[in-house]
Amino acid sequence: MNEDNKQNITSRQQSGEAAPEEPKKIITPDGDEISYAEEKETKRVLERKQEDRAYVPVIVKRTDETFRHPDDILETAIHEGLEQHARPLVSLFLSAIAAGMILCFTVMAVAVVSQFASEFENPWLERLTIALFYPLGFVLCILSRTQLFTEHTATAVYPVLDEKSDFKGLIMLWLTVIAGNLVGGLISAQLLILADPVIQAEAGYIMIAKHLVHFDSVPLILSAVLAGWLMALGAWIVLSTHSTLSQIVSIYIVTFLIGIGGLHHSIAGSIEMIVGYLISDEFTLVQAVSFIGHALLGNMIGGSLFVAVLNYGHIRHSQRSGRNTTKMG
Repeated sequence: MNEDNKQNITSRQQSGEAAPEEPKKIITPDGDEISYAEEKETKRVLERKQEDRAYVPVIVKRTDETFRHPDDILETAIHEGLEQHARPLVSLFLSAIAAGMILCFTVMAVAVVSQFASEFENPWLERLTIALFYPLGFVLCILSRTQLFTEHTATAVYPVLDEKSDFKGLIMLWLTVIAGNLVGGLISAQLLILADPVIQAEAGYIMIAKHLVHFDSVPLILSAVLAGWLMALGAWIVLSTHSTLSQIVSIYIVTFLIGIGGLHHSIAGSIEMIVGYLISDEFTLVQAVSFIGHALLGNMIGGSLFVAVLNYGHIRHSQRSGRNTTKMG
């Protein structure tokens, strides 16, 4: 500041005059200062100043509702898979027990509806009615973020394909989740039986169990492959969406297709089979174990091969092709 400015400021202070405001400055991200002149006191400038005094400034965050790019979905899937591999086995086991218990509500809903739907003269109307209620327990289970084997079958494969985890860890994770789901299913099956005087769905449980043991090995495994494919596809779609409503719709669609097709889901089917075995003498332990084994194998193939391997393969191949094209250019 030069001597003339100092003298002017001193004389204003002595006379009681207010010192003029220094020009306002804008600070750039690099730390540079950009000065600007005062805006002309136009009508709109005065209005903006009045608005600033009257209203509290807010920051509006834009939510992008568009679908994510496949590359981003794959990275998210790999990250979620790594989180599963990193979880302690006890944590996985307890979460899987919770998932197996929650899924009993699908079994309960289907059993109750099956009793009423069996009175319909049109078998297609009966199947449609059951399929409409089949997804309910799955929505609760998946949104609760508990460990359901079929939903996480494919997700746990992505880190192995990306060489960020090993096959041994994948098998250990699968066995832990399957064991937890089956323990939870056994607990919830007992609860459904004890509560049956209120629910009154015994006939429905028996009808469902008959459907499960009706098929030979090959059709059963192929049905389970389709169900595992749909469940893993649903998990992939959930990762591609942003809102909870979109996730609910995604889960509902894939599980509705499982229900309308009468396909075999290993965990829900296990609870259905356990309830049928415990509530009726029509079924044997061999039948129950055979069904559970076939359904688990089919779900595993459908989720890991038809979704994880194919999705990972085509996305990574596209990424490599894109990099090669960039280098050639």
